[in-house]
Amino acid sequence: MRSVWPSEVRGSVGVPSSKSAVQRLLAIGLLTEGTSEVAGVTLCDDVLATIEAVRALGAEVRIDGHDIRIRGPGRPRPAEVPCRESGLCLRMMTPVAALVEGTTRLVAEGSLRSRPVADIVGPLEALGARCGTSGGLPPVTVSGPMEGGAAEISGRRTSQFVTGLLIALPRAPADSILRVDGLRSAPYVEMTIDLLGQAGARISRDGLERFVIPGSQAYVPRRWTAEGDWSGAAFLLAAGALAGEVRLRGLSPSSLQGDRAVVEALAMAGAEVAWDGEELLCRRGSLRPFSFDATHCPDLVPPLAAVAACAPGVSVLRGSDRLHHKESDRVAALREAFGSLGIDVREEGDVLRIAGGRPASGRVRTRGDHRIAMAAAVLGI
Repeated sequence: MRSVWPSEVRGSVGVPSSKSAVQRLLAIGLLTEGTSEVAGVTLCDDVLATIEAVRALGAEVRIDGHDIRIRGPGRPRPAEVPCRESGLCLRMMTPVAALVEGTTRLVAEGSLRSRPVADIVGPLEALGARCGTSGGLPPVTVSGPMEGGAAEISGRRTSQFVTGLLIALPRAPADSILRVDGLRSAPYVEMTIDLLGQAGARISRDGLERFVIPGSQAYVPRRWTAEGDWSGAAFLLAAGALAGEVRLRGLSPSSLQGDRAVVEALAMAGAEVAWDGEELLCRRGSLRPFSFDATHCPDLVPPLAAVAACAPGVSVLRGSDRLHHKESDRVAALREAFGSLGIDVREEGDVLRIAGGRPASGRVRTRGDHRIAMAAAVLGI
């Protein structure tokens, strides 16, 4: 158990690298013949899980401080792939593993073992692979080679499988067409397309609903610099909005990460948020209730819920339906955690309504979910 007391925050810190970007670059590096480098990496459990996964699939990976060198074979090999508790690793690496002729098993740990993956089976089989799950849950078994072709995918629950297909299909032998319905977390698919373009891939598209991907493409080895992580930065910015002033280094104002929208949300909540040179400043202001659509950035709901809990009045966060299938049922976890501190959180359809005020002291159960723990820590100060 950890305790947090009312505090004043003030200072300047560098943010860790974006695990979302680094994990994508590791997958691209695996499918690149030659050596790629990723500089400025902050190692975390999800990045370490993806390093283990690409090593299992045949890449040589060397970690030197904050730099990673990955020598890719260009084609994966059959293996048992440990994905730990990383949902992105599991959903992204399954299409990558489908490229190989042979059978690969992708194994999950912890809460990831209970997160549904049944919707990946149909598209992979339409593209020429065979795929099975354990009653719709991990582990996932996939047998290739995935040849290419046409597939329809639902993007309503997650965009991570779409990302995996976009990374894998340029290396398939035949051309492919993907049709995606109801895509959520769209900015993260934009990030994937941008990184693939930098690696030399050619993908044409009609918005984010139809993708045409020529097959038999090759990725070009290159040196990348990992950008800062807006998802993690959101909690530090929320701390500044509630309890003083923070300055963050290492974020890109032009980032394609969906969680960059936290700047807009905190400004609506009454915080002072502005760029000061290369630092992003967030300073406590006069908090007010706000309304924000988190459909494309669901990881922002926990830190914004902490801000909403301290704003007098009812704040509205849209896009809550996807929170039921994260590391925990985050709607239930937020209702329980904030409820134990005297804050009422109600779900109405796809909307959370948070009646803010003055949270009481108390003990919070985080359900083993790091974002619930961080939201409670921010609220505690």
